[in-house]
Amino acid sequence: MNVAATVYRGSLVENTHAAHVAVVDANGRLIYAFGDPSRMTLARSAAKPAQALAVLETGALDRFGFDDADLALMCASHNSEPRHIERTRAMLEKAHVTEADLRCGGHAPLSDAVLKEWIRRDFTPTGVCSNCSGKHAGMLAGAQALGAAVLDYHLPEHPLQVRVKRTVAELCDLPEDGVQWAIDGCNLPTPAFPLDRLARLFMKMADAKAAVETGVETGVDTGVDTTPRSKALARIYRAMTAYPELVAGDGRFCTALMQAFGGDLVGKVGADASYAIGVRATGARGSLGIAVKVEDGNTAVLYAVVTHVLAQLDIGQETQRAQLAAYGNPPMRNTMGIETGRLVVSVPLERV
Repeated sequence: MNVAATVYRGSLVENTHAAHVAVVDANGRLIYAFGDPSRMTLARSAAKPAQALAVLETGALDRFGFDDADLALMCASHNSEPRHIERTRAMLEKAHVTEADLRCGGHAPLSDAVLKEWIRRDFTPTGVCSNCSGKHAGMLAGAQALGAAVLDYHLPEHPLQVRVKRTVAELCDLPEDGVQWAIDGCNLPTPAFPLDRLARLFMKMADAKAAVETGVETGVDTGVDTTPRSKALARIYRAMTAYPELVAGDGRFCTALMQAFGGDLVGKVGADASYAIGVRATGARGSLGIAVKVEDGNTAVLYAVVTHVLAQLDIGQETQRAQLAAYGNPPMRNTMGIETGRLVVSVPLERV
């Protein structure tokens, strides 16, 4: 078993957590691994940037006047804070659809603070409150841009979802039958593919951002890939890193991570403890893609593993990584505030 983290209560082992890590270079080549980097992994919401790309390539954002903040929300697993719900409603209005057209349902928020507020107000969440509401609003726009029916946009055979499937496979450099599909918690198809392909997907986002940015800064043809798809991937990277508070929200790891690194990387969580990061090329180092999966779905352990992987790879400055210290070494206290244990992470990456 690939034990990546051990929880101690006092001096006793209470739990162990297995995990897998894949790190790829700018060529998509696996360069570091822990556990099984080819583990077939349900990316869940870590796939949202790929789904957003499929919508972006329909021309829906230009047609309906969606801006980069809207695009960030399309990639989000948000807290259901007022700013998230209000932006979803604004996106629906821009796309000339209503909340009744959404095929996601309401649920308890991912934020404890929001949950307390909802309880105080005796509030019942509806579709716009779903942490995936931005993705669904974007897909309603994408369906219309394709000239397809809005009804049943969430079904696997809908023209939009057929396009999403093709886009995901292309980003992972897999044949379409190399990606498997299930149904996500928000009622949309969700892909599964080898963990290193998730790392490759995010590497492509980071590499596109670096390529497009270099061309803009120099004003010359750099000879690197600045195709329409590359520009679209760069826009998704830019949107997520410019509006990290929309990608997750207050007190959330994705937001804290992207704020700490100031645009040098993009990161996204998937339910049941998958995570993906794209690190933009800087200096002599090319772009990197990182993907992590914790076997038992423990999200606190996931964030701790991710922070330790970033440290091992020497990503960013120590001051940037220090801003994530609470996630790398989460406090373990009882109801009286007494420290009861600790989480010890050990993910020695092996060079492939």
